[in-house]
Amino acid sequence: MSQNIFIIGASGFVGSALARHFLADGRRVLGLARTDRAEAALRAVGISAVRGDLDANMAPVLAAARSAEVTIYAAQVAFEREPTIIRTLCEALAGGGKTFVFLSGSGVFMQRTGGAWSPDSFAEDDPFVPEPLALPRVEAEGIVRAAAGHGLRSMVIRPPVIWGPGDSGPVASVYRSVALTGAACYIGSGLATYSNVHSADLARLFSLVVERGQAGALYHAVAGEIPYRWIAEAVARDLGVQTRSLTMDEAADVFGPFGALLLSACSRSRDPRTRTELGWKPTRPDLLSEIGEPRLRALANQQSNQQSNQASNP
Repeated sequence: MSQNIFIIGASGFVGSALARHFLADGRRVLGLARTDRAEAALRAVGISAVRGDLDANMAPVLAAARSAEVTIYAAQVAFEREPTIIRTLCEALAGGGKTFVFLSGSGVFMQRTGGAWSPDSFAEDDPFVPEPLALPRVEAEGIVRAAAGHGLRSMVIRPPVIWGPGDSGPVASVYRSVALTGAACYIGSGLATYSNVHSADLARLFSLVVERGQAGALYHAVAGEIPYRWIAEAVARDLGVQTRSLTMDEAADVFGPFGALLLSACSRSRDPRTRTELGWKPTRPDLLSEIGEPRLRALANQQSNQQSNQASNP
């Protein structure tokens, strides 16, 4: 009998990749839907929709989690909301021996370097100084791991930048910068580095964690790391434009304040526990293989980019 897997966040970038992976693996997948549009989209690809809301209508969410063998939390909500949501889910599932997997991210130990490189790299249980904005996420991780002591097979997966079909990550951001400035932009020296992983490799890790992960464990997933300036240089070669270094103030205008923060920071991670305990190895290590994709080149077209922004901001 195939397992029922309930994915909270199934319509998002990561959640939809996980849903497709588990469906292809013969699992029955349920997904949380807040709107009619989300419900229709889930049903169209074979996912059973659960109508509910993490704030206003939690009862159906908890019922679906209790009915499934595995619950995966891959929702994207404001950090400050996560501890309460996660605590509610873990308490509802306690004592049943079910599996709960929380998708975190390596932003918890992000270092604000202003575009400079950092020598620091963190394995799964290395100590670190948390990024202040991510303190609630660190709290949520702790809630999940502690729940393993209360009859819940709960685990945390903490990936770095996730890329793959349809992503809007750092490569897309650099292509957009060409539309705005005429150059492929990076910040400061451009040597700030975020580790990365392909969405398909991350989905395989979720399968391994569901199959044989250890209760209370934390797993990283790292395929490689590329400084932001190298990304800008690759985009510049693809489009035949120059590169340009931005100050933090300029970067806020080009990438937005939060985008500038991310694209100027270091978050370098390692995954010895994941590879040793689970035998996971990435198969798609080259983030720069995205360079030249038509969808990304379109972002560098100023008119197309403006139309896209207008469509997303009615």
